[in-house]
Amino acid sequence: MSKRITIDPITRIEGHLRIDFEVDKGKVSKAWSSAQMWRGIEKILIGRDPRDAWVFAQRFCGVCTTVHAISSIRSLEDAYNVEVPLNAQLVRNIMIAQHSVQDHIVHFYHLSALDWVDIVSALSADPKKTAQLAQSLSDWPGNSVTEFAAVKERLTAFVQTGRLGIFDSGYWGHPAMKLSPEANLMAAAHYLKALDYQKKAAQAVAILGGKNPHIQNLCMGGVATAINMDNEATLNMERIALMRSLMTETRDFVKKVLFNDVIAIASFYKEWFKYGRGVDNYLAVPEFPLDAKMEKFDMRGGIIHGGNLNNFRRIDNHKDAALIEGITESTKHAWYEDGKPKNPFEGETEPEYTDFDPDGKYSWCKAPRLDGRPIQVGPVAQILASYVAGDEHVISIVNSVTSKLGITIDDLQSTMGRHVTRAIRSVIMAEKALVYLDMLIDNIAKGDKVYANHQELPMGEYQGVGFHEAPRGTLSHWMVVNNGKLTNYQAVVPSTWNASPRDESGIAGPYEESILGNPVEDLEKPLEVIRTVHSFDPCIACAVHSIDPKGKEITKVTVR
Repeated sequence: MSKRITIDPITRIEGHLRIDFEVDKGKVSKAWSSAQMWRGIEKILIGRDPRDAWVFAQRFCGVCTTVHAISSIRSLEDAYNVEVPLNAQLVRNIMIAQHSVQDHIVHFYHLSALDWVDIVSALSADPKKTAQLAQSLSDWPGNSVTEFAAVKERLTAFVQTGRLGIFDSGYWGHPAMKLSPEANLMAAAHYLKALDYQKKAAQAVAILGGKNPHIQNLCMGGVATAINMDNEATLNMERIALMRSLMTETRDFVKKVLFNDVIAIASFYKEWFKYGRGVDNYLAVPEFPLDAKMEKFDMRGGIIHGGNLNNFRRIDNHKDAALIEGITESTKHAWYEDGKPKNPFEGETEPEYTDFDPDGKYSWCKAPRLDGRPIQVGPVAQILASYVAGDEHVISIVNSVTSKLGITIDDLQSTMGRHVTRAIRSVIMAEKALVYLDMLIDNIAKGDKVYANHQELPMGEYQGVGFHEAPRGTLSHWMVVNNGKLTNYQAVVPSTWNASPRDESGIAGPYEESILGNPVEDLEKPLEVIRTVHSFDPCIACAVHSIDPKGKEITKVTVR
């Protein structure tokens, strides 16, 4: 007899996500993904000057801020065919890469690691053995006996007060937890250190962006980051030196700590390379433009169907007509007015709430489709696309990881594969940020000090789409402008693709498909389902956006 379980909301994510699923004979047999918030910023933007859209759009979320600003300004530049000077592209690239580093550090340690790490078990660890374990993985100077002993003492003090502080709520002692006490203590110590390093990455973004979150330095045709090596009020050598220091520190943390922690944890949970595959159609767009016309990109993109790496179509730039024309969004099972699936240029966001109906409407999230197919986006998609497209750096890291773990590249299409590919992406982002900084310095040294290509808005009707490969996957903002005013604005974000409800044909989205077949050992503590959902790094405030002024229960798990 099957049991129906509701987790509402899934915690340790941005926004409110409800997951319903049925368990039959110890495995998930059916699932529903329900975004529990309504996004209204598209409606707010109608009638406004399109040059202001990026300022509003990055308020979709308090986590994915920079990415929405970038995607929005790109949609404006696409609409009016505006070129972006190389200096501006490099400034944007640095912010994009460092934002990704900060985001990936937060996701692994603070949003998902506690699905695999048992904090209570760490209390019985030997700090000396913990240091030996950590030092066997890397030469990072923070892996000392003194450091691990201090963290153990800190955790013990929490317990003696009758609380675990920030670790108070968790499925500690769950039979699915497999790490040794020493591995748990190592991860707990790095969890705390990661709070400092994600801050350093955010500081680097703020130096260029003016503030973080919600950068302030974009403009149509470039950036407002004035460049003058001899002026204290502009981007000068002193600020560049500070950025380099911050980015070097975060790069070393990512390469010597985060990456090794993910691989170490994956080695304890290798069975999780067999769970969570779900939808295996993938989309990644090229990222990091290196020219004014956005024709040359540093990171590859493409489409993979059916998880078959031989079934790959490369995407060379953001003008790909088949991609733009092939995207639609369905509202059949979403709390919006019914209508046929529409391309975002014609998309509508008219709310129509009907309560949760698993056979009808049950989510504020629309159902995006590419050529009628559900799509998974995120690090798995980007790393696989880069691998197949021949990126030698990506190929080298992937082959090294699969060899070390004794897995195949196909195994990356899984719950644990999402963590591993995100760790790989973290290393790449941290390295690229420093590369773009050197390129910026070299270009300025050649005498190029142009950082914006200003243009007035012509009258008439225009439309544009701005793509960006964000930390959680492919993001796109779509705008329609008439005589200098926005007449439509839509955003198709990574968590809209992944949190998608069923579509017109009843085909499930990636979250819903990914947890099918997952084991659930304890119906009161469905850790295994949470592990797979967290592996996507859900950001529901991006997929939908509003609040419930009446308030709801903070956490609810029910078994029926």
